[in-house]
Amino acid sequence: MRESAHRPFPMPAGRWLMFQSWRDLLFGSWRVSHSVLRLLVPARLRIDEFDRAPWVTLAPFVITGLRFRLMPPLPGLSTFGELNLRTYVTYDGVPGVFFFTLDASSRIAVAAARRFYKLPYRQAHIDVKRRDGWVEYHSRRSKGFAELKARYRPTGEPFEAAPETLDHFLAERYALYTVDENGSVWRGDIHHARWPLQRAEAEVEINTVSGAHGIPRPRERPVVHYAARQDTLIWPLKRVG
Repeated sequence: MRESAHRPFPMPAGRWLMFQSWRDLLFGSWRVSHSVLRLLVPARLRIDEFDRAPWVTLAPFVITGLRFRLMPPLPGLSTFGELNLRTYVTYDGVPGVFFFTLDASSRIAVAAARRFYKLPYRQAHIDVKRRDGWVEYHSRRSKGFAELKARYRPTGEPFEAAPETLDHFLAERYALYTVDENGSVWRGDIHHARWPLQRAEAEVEINTVSGAHGIPRPRERPVVHYAARQDTLIWPLKRVG
């Protein structure tokens, strides 16, 4: 909370609701045509572009230490794997992300996030191992054909993304957006320190997650970042339009 000068917009009002620590996170990002994304993203959200193109990111990671304000982490419920597929949007001048899916191995987290955050969480079997410096990640959705089997590792030293770079465009986002069935726009604010990004490499054996949501697989090598840890505060969802 003491470190906020890096934010692109002011800290949210009110008290934060939830703490999460994100571990072994990969950003695998690639360009997608605007015409493809416009069919998938609600019309009320403006699709952001970098270098004259929208981008999508597939992000596998592990959540640890999840707890609500003034409560300790609950044993057996505070650590689980998650995989999300997202793009980058702005509403009313505030940049954020829009999720096509968030697959998670916690049944309780899936149910709670769908109800209270209106997010497209889905149940998945997720297995994560760390071997010889690699993170081996396997996510398979419980219903439907959406699977990621990959391994990844950092290849460089941690750095903070400079403004107006692709690194900054992809990582430094402090809001999520969702649009309900009535067309109302909702925003969830988050806060964390600057991302400790590292250059990385990834080997993907199976990826049917992006295709399951109408997003073509990359034609060029994705841009890959790794972050060992990011501690994050999350505010309640609020209607903004």
